[in-house]
Amino acid sequence: MKDPSIRRSAALFRAFMREQSDPYTCYELLARDAAAQVEKYVPLKGATVIDVGGGNGHFTEEFRRRGARAFLFEPDPAELLAHGRRPEGAALADGYLLPVADGVADVTFSSNVLEHVADPQTFVSELVRVTRPGGLLYVSFTNWYSPWGGHETAPWHYLGHERARARYARRHGRAAKHTLGDNLFAVHIGSTLRHVRSRDDVEVVAARSRYWPFWAHAITRVPVLREIATWNLLLILRRCPDDDDH
Repeated sequence: MKDPSIRRSAALFRAFMREQSDPYTCYELLARDAAAQVEKYVPLKGATVIDVGGGNGHFTEEFRRRGARAFLFEPDPAELLAHGRRPEGAALADGYLLPVADGVADVTFSSNVLEHVADPQTFVSELVRVTRPGGLLYVSFTNWYSPWGGHETAPWHYLGHERARARYARRHGRAAKHTLGDNLFAVHIGSTLRHVRSRDDVEVVAARSRYWPFWAHAITRVPVLREIATWNLLLILRRCPDDDDH
């Protein structure tokens, strides 16, 4: 699917609507789409890719299908083994402290993880650390004021997180998976852009809405509007050369 295109965005939206009933199809499509986005900036064949927080391995496996040496680090055993899958070459690891040496990755990949960490800036710093100078970072996240910001409780999170959780429990007979301040955090577009642009160890190659079929870059440039309309921010960052490399 061409990126951006209305057809692509519609297919992704339909997959998201079936995520609970058919997660395999949803994440397989998302993995193919994300890998294609990465390949717009760097060839994957022969590249070393580190997938941080990649759940039970759909992204990692897609990178491997495209010829990459891909490694998965996931902190949650339940996510790692979800849906009866046991991905090969995966390790339980905290995204704040990855068990790899500095600068080993040609591509460091993080899809929809940033909103699940309490300290996004430290998390980004760790992604930068493991990326080689000149290497690429792919970081996307769903911001809090997005229509999907509350995840399974969306869009009722606009009325307050606790109210949204209570509504979810009434409708589904079980507690929502995500709790604000525990495993879900209010991450915002403006503050995230200011942070990455202030860093001297990365260059911002692209900052765009991940799923929009048009105005994908323009939306992120409009304060206030971007917090709602971006839906999911995609950052393409390039690791700057170390001082010793100048």
